[in-house]
Amino acid sequence: MGLNHYRFRSVWELDAPPDAVYAVLERAEEYPAWWPQVREARRWDGGEGGADTGTARFRSLLPYDLRVTVRRTHGDPAARVLQIAMTGDLDGWARWRLTPRAGADGGGDGGDGGTRALFEQEVEVRRPLLRLLAVPGRPLFRANHALMMRAGHRGLRRRLGEGREGRRAAGRPG
Repeated sequence: MGLNHYRFRSVWELDAPPDAVYAVLERAEEYPAWWPQVREARRWDGGEGGADTGTARFRSLLPYDLRVTVRRTHGDPAARVLQIAMTGDLDGWARWRLTPRAGADGGGDGGDGGTRALFEQEVEVRRPLLRLLAVPGRPLFRANHALMMRAGHRGLRRRLGEGREGRRAAGRPG
């Protein structure tokens, strides 16, 4: 794995049911309304092979925008899995996996009605400036991603109508 290769993993605990969370996450063109660092998301249905395609622009704390073209490679409401492939400033994939959150007794039956949202991403940075800064910038890039994920978790909780007392993200970027 090279210096410009990143793997991220975050777990978000949400009080909403999995189907409600899936319904929000599958509408990527609406991400800018609740996720501040997703500055732009445009969708074109029926792209290559009939898959949903579009573009997105991200910007977190560091002063640079990342632009990607995305293509949905997997969307399964029954299994509650969404996955995209991306090209551009980042090449790779990102995936959401939603499962019912364990009940208060620790069982896996989803007894409390909440959701465990697992976000995984594996990308290669292609933007020339970021490639040049791979060694000194790596800790900053990882921290930048962590801040973006924290804000996304808060924004999704608000979008789902959860109060300020909602749960904190359990995962850390890895």
